Amino acid sequence: MNSLPLRVSLTAAAFAATVLWHGGASAADWFPYKAEATEPAFSAEGTRKPIDYVPLPKASKKWDLCVSFPHMKDAYWLGVDYGVIEEARRQGVKLQVADAGGYTNLGKQVSQIEDCVARGANAVIIGAISGDGLNNVIKATAAKKVPVIDLVNGINSPDLSAKSLVSFHTMGQSTGAYLAKKHPAGSPPVKVGWFPGPAGAGWVEAAHKGFMEAVKGSAVVVLDPKYGDTGKEAQSKLIEDVLQANPDLAYLAGTAVTAEAATGILRSRNLDKKVQVLSFYMTPGVYEGIQRGRIVAAPADSMVIQGRIAVDQAVRLLEGKEVAKHVGPKIFVVDSSNIQSVKQADILPPTGFKPVFEVK
Repeated sequence: MNSLPLRVSLTAAAFAATVLWHGGASAADWFPYKAEATEPAFSAEGTRKPIDYVPLPKASKKWDLCVSFPHMKDAYWLGVDYGVIEEARRQGVKLQVADAGGYTNLGKQVSQIEDCVARGANAVIIGAISGDGLNNVIKATAAKKVPVIDLVNGINSPDLSAKSLVSFHTMGQSTGAYLAKKHPAGSPPVKVGWFPGPAGAGWVEAAHKGFMEAVKGSAVVVLDPKYGDTGKEAQSKLIEDVLQANPDLAYLAGTAVTAEAATGILRSRNLDKKVQVLSFYMTPGVYEGIQRGRIVAAPADSMVIQGRIAVDQAVRLLEGKEVAKHVGPKIFVVDSSNIQSVKQADILPPTGFKPVFEVK
């Protein structure tokens, strides 16, 4: 096979990487990937510009990366795990994953990050439990010249080195806009139960704000948000309470765990033809739900790719190479009209993938 040079701009400004790979892309090649870079990086008012993201072919040495997740209780974080693990293997670096066990365990996540740095990790990638609660440990980590990458959830710290994430404001907005288009102003009002996730998490607040902005002025009537941990038991209890109190409910919308739990609850109550379900992000269960007509729609944020990009950012930072500091996959809504044309491997882990906590 001939080796073909490919030059791809990774930011809309001066950042470019020249990458060599074989002309017949193997199954492991996930790039170039349609993404968006925010400029200036980390700015809430930044402009998102389309890019084709291409990672390094391989790390120059076996760097030791540490990844901290809020939990691995649902398929979303399983997908992110798949992304970081596979990219670490592809680039030839070491990687350890820590799991804090849930969004109520901020102290545990802080301790896990401190342990990562104490054992000598070269870079830390964080799926944050809290938008602000990790600022002290991030500051201490950055002071030791250890790069910190914000993965998926969003962190407000000024001491970050890079962000690999999408805008959950846009995710929530995409879901709300989908509903508002179906039920515009002047049409009969529809009541929606809204389950944005655990209170205080940055991604939850962003999604909530985007969703509410999008439905404003439409015929969509949103009930008071029901916040809760993204475990199936917690979400099921919230769903049951909302259904009990609102017999005229038209939709349940919220996290992927909410959507997955809701399909079973609605069928058991013979409400699956009356109450429709939406998620504001994608998981294998949500994807299958859309395929089967049990879930209406969900935006895809390509969580696998977010994990891969975070690993590439860490390696680039450690090697002093140019890096897109604030980037995420392009968001698109998946429903029955386009699900057959979506490349599943781009947005979800393989069927049957189990958590992996280490690459040696």
